[in-house]
Amino acid sequence: MPYVEVLQKYALFDGRAKRSEYWLFMLAQAIIFSVLYALFLAVGQLFLVVYWLYALATLIPSLAVTVRRLHDTGRSGWWILIGLVPLVGLIVLIIFMVMESADDNEYGPRPA
Repeated sequence: MPYVEVLQKYALFDGRAKRSEYWLFMLAQAIIFSVLYALFLAVGQLFLVVYWLYALATLIPSLAVTVRRLHDTGRSGWWILIGLVPLVGLIVLIIFMVMESADDNEYGPRPA
């Protein structure tokens, strides 16, 4: 399961991540965040605390899998900073995330 694999590589910024690993992790994140937010709206403040604790706990793995995905497209992990540019940066980052894997590169062999 890609979600568990990403969490097992908690702070591993080296190597590469396939599109499926990245997007399935992000899908799981979106579902979990949605459920926690819905619970916050239905039940109250406790789930807001849980929501933020989960966000903090998964911040490093989210950054790490994004950097590994950038490596997979043949780009430096520093490209993640383009996401800080309002709107345009986010669009460019999404385009990078959907691109096909590059052949073997300086970050390692193409993931199977």
